[in-house]
Amino acid sequence: MNLIIDIGNTLAKLVAFDGDIPVEEVRTSNTTLAALPDFFLKYPFKRGIVGTVFDLTEEVKQRLSELTIPLLFLNAQTPIPIKNHYRTANTLGADRLAAAVGAYTQAPGRNILVIDAGTCLTYEYIDKQGGYWGGNITSGLQMRLKALHAFTARLPLIDSEGDVPEIGYNTETAIRAGVIQGIKFEIEGYIKHFKEKYPDLLVFLTGGDNFNFDSTIKSIIFADKFIVPRGLNRILIFNNDTLQNNS
Repeated sequence: MNLIIDIGNTLAKLVAFDGDIPVEEVRTSNTTLAALPDFFLKYPFKRGIVGTVFDLTEEVKQRLSELTIPLLFLNAQTPIPIKNHYRTANTLGADRLAAAVGAYTQAPGRNILVIDAGTCLTYEYIDKQGGYWGGNITSGLQMRLKALHAFTARLPLIDSEGDVPEIGYNTETAIRAGVIQGIKFEIEGYIKHFKEKYPDLLVFLTGGDNFNFDSTIKSIIFADKFIVPRGLNRILIFNNDTLQNNS
């Protein structure tokens, strides 16, 4: 079995894979990986991979060093099973690259748009030949809500949960509807734009935030919360021989 450690901006995900099938996911602190020891003992892991969007803390390094399996740390030099055309590979987030690999693994030979609605809202494009060309990054749901509060004098910090009317009837709903509907229209705009250029486009949506899309858009979206872990797992399998030789 493979151990996938996906360390994001908000939290870390530990995923057990049996071949290419995700068996269990556990979420834990991205600065401590507190759940890692118990999770590691639960399954007969043979190898693992670590993808992170920031420098590891000393506590995380210590926990990883205690694992008794070979670990692959994803970086710009790691061989991957798609072509990376990103011009500054050293600045490319592990989550973005893994999402591209994960999506293309699910649908090889198709033009793909991956939308990750997490801390940041990202868009990644992979062509039907397996070429990753990059994407766009903007602020995610919680970041937008916090920014409205932080950069204004009187707008409150509100929860994303609650009524989302078409037109806000008070300040709270005006903010919530403005942010959530704005993200929804943004995503739909991206999808329509790429669909016009690539009629066979497949769209994968992942991340923790959910939105209610128009039926015509929703029909071409494949929701998959495991896109990034799938990509990390595929990269690990792709590098398996090298990892075994170095262990």
